[in-house]
Amino acid sequence: MLPVVDEPLVTHMRPFGETIFAEMSRIAAETGAVNLGQGFPDTDGPRSLLSGAAHRIEDGVNQYPPGPGRAELRAAVAADRERRYGIGYEPDGEVYITVGATAGIAAGVLGLIEPGDEVVLFEPMYDSYAAVIALAGGVRRPVTLRPDRAGRFTFDPADLRAAVGPRTRMIIVNSPHNPTGTVFTRAELDTIAEVCRDHDLIALTDEVYEHLTFDGTAHIPLASLPGMRERTLAISSVGKTFSVTAWKTGWVMGPAPLVRAVQTVNQFLTFTANGALQLAVADALRDETEWVRSQREALQAKRDRLSAGLRAAGFAVLRPQGTYFVLADIRPLGFTDGIDLARELPRSAGVAAVPAQVLYDNQDEGRHLLRFAFCKRDEVLDEAVARLTRAFAG
Repeated sequence: MLPVVDEPLVTHMRPFGETIFAEMSRIAAETGAVNLGQGFPDTDGPRSLLSGAAHRIEDGVNQYPPGPGRAELRAAVAADRERRYGIGYEPDGEVYITVGATAGIAAGVLGLIEPGDEVVLFEPMYDSYAAVIALAGGVRRPVTLRPDRAGRFTFDPADLRAAVGPRTRMIIVNSPHNPTGTVFTRAELDTIAEVCRDHDLIALTDEVYEHLTFDGTAHIPLASLPGMRERTLAISSVGKTFSVTAWKTGWVMGPAPLVRAVQTVNQFLTFTANGALQLAVADALRDETEWVRSQREALQAKRDRLSAGLRAAGFAVLRPQGTYFVLADIRPLGFTDGIDLARELPRSAGVAAVPAQVLYDNQDEGRHLLRFAFCKRDEVLDEAVARLTRAFAG
């Protein structure tokens, strides 16, 4: 007979419950609200990608692919990285396919962080970072991004240097950054790289929005800077680039010892990703660069469409340089607590958003911010704006 346990969940995971994204999507479904909370598009990716996957499934590509991933996709990822950024990776040993970027991030942290090791990261942060650091027994050392006079989120180099101590092992760098939309500049990356070199840190870079930058802003991989390729574990995926977030097909790139650490852990977590999807993604990385360009332009227009609507409804809007998201300041509307407003908004206005404060260690920093996703059809964005305008400016 099993012992009775009031709280069976392991201690270090007890602070983590239902994710805020799942909660807000659930509330949106319950209330019939327009869901601008969770970051997934409501349109599909290129037709060739979808039909390519279907053909592979029908042709019998339905069993386990190799653990490191299909050779075709590993080669395509390496070629894409070389073509876009001039960073060379060997498909065998330096590229590894995962079940989405989240699995790569988790295996990277679990494979490289010992209990008590410290991990520096920028807040607000994608919520899986904190959870997987806790699973590894690591310690978070957040560096806060704050808006400058132009409304662009950035960090104080002194804060970054102060966050590093004798137990620091890794820094997680997410650029383009979710949820602020910041794309780190060469100067900011130079500062990060200098800190990594000076303190012999591993850099884990989450680059899933690498192709979704706006206004001519360039994404610069940290691994492209001097002395960084050999200490950087770079992670990206197909989901955001090609609007197929459910496909959960990602990749890890880096020097063989770091990639081997990821593979050693991941083989006991998810083992390998869907082989038919991998083959379709390999084709798309080579053949659908024009679709990616047009998608980026469409998203920039959607960003501007939603931002203008939010301003008309009374929010103050901070202009993102990339990603799917815009942050809006609720204080001009007379509100001060984003969690309270986010939970009320689906019922009072018929729109769901995510409170940014849950993505901070110090929640006072983001208490006044809501995150809205603009990766939706124009008519959906217009309906959300109309509802918000009626609620606050009508």
